[in-house]
Amino acid sequence: MTLGNHSTITEFLLLGLSSDPHIQAVLFVLFLEIYFLTLMGNLMMLLVIRADSHLHTPMYFFLSHLSFLDLCLSSVTVPKMLKDLLSETKTISVKGCLAQGFFVLITAGTECFLLSAMAYDRYAAICHPLLYQQMMRKQLCVQLLWGSWGLGSLNAFLNTLLAANLDFCENHTISHYSCEVPSLFSLSCSDVSTNFTVLLCSSLTHGFGTLLPIVFSYAHIVSTILSISSTAGRSKAFSTCSSHLTAVTFFFGSGFLRYLMPTSGSPLELIFSVQYGVVTPMLNPLIYSLKNKEVKAAVRRTLGKYLPCSR
Repeated sequence: MTLGNHSTITEFLLLGLSSDPHIQAVLFVLFLEIYFLTLMGNLMMLLVIRADSHLHTPMYFFLSHLSFLDLCLSSVTVPKMLKDLLSETKTISVKGCLAQGFFVLITAGTECFLLSAMAYDRYAAICHPLLYQQMMRKQLCVQLLWGSWGLGSLNAFLNTLLAANLDFCENHTISHYSCEVPSLFSLSCSDVSTNFTVLLCSSLTHGFGTLLPIVFSYAHIVSTILSISSTAGRSKAFSTCSSHLTAVTFFFGSGFLRYLMPTSGSPLELIFSVQYGVVTPMLNPLIYSLKNKEVKAAVRRTLGKYLPCSR
């Protein structure tokens, strides 16, 4: 990654979530607990899905990779945030800032495509149950996974390389707890019109390119569920996709708003960033485990296997 002329500015100052030491102490405890739950929840999902043969299906194949992405997304920003909450000087090097922005883009972007692939999986399972194994064959699942990583990486490389060629002259204060590519535009003394246009176009293409297949899939899913005559059948069909729909709502809602709204360091902007980058990775394993009987049963079987006293 070739950097532009950054001789004047070598590091940025992160303002974080608050400048009040007492509030910082409370936030440190809160986000430490959230990060701990994120690690434990997603690692548990990875372990259970890998260990239990009953979960070796396309749905849980994608879910295991969603847990891995959530681990990565949270670990990109939260450890640095926790360190800064205990530090008087909250600085980050220009290269470190660009690296953090890159990994935020690649993990969040890949997760968008993965959630879209999971919606197609639910569409195949509910709308074409007899053809499900044929539609969601292993080769296709692997192709969807690598396609998600490839498109997420392309978006991250494109925007980060453009940001890496910006010049930063005077202002070095970021009104945020982490480095995200949009936050760098207001700090640059270069022309950022190209950067802004590329980010806006890639965000819209990325967002709608993944959201529209989800909307299409759920339109067919809802139509299929409504055509089921029995109430029990409708309830069972809906329960198989309610967890995914909840995860999509949390992630896309906050992520979309964060990258389409002007960068200003406003409390609302910080809330959206915390929502999609910190809170959602913690909630996803809870959503999928609390609302899924198969996962609950697999957790019991796995605990019984590795911890006999828990039977």
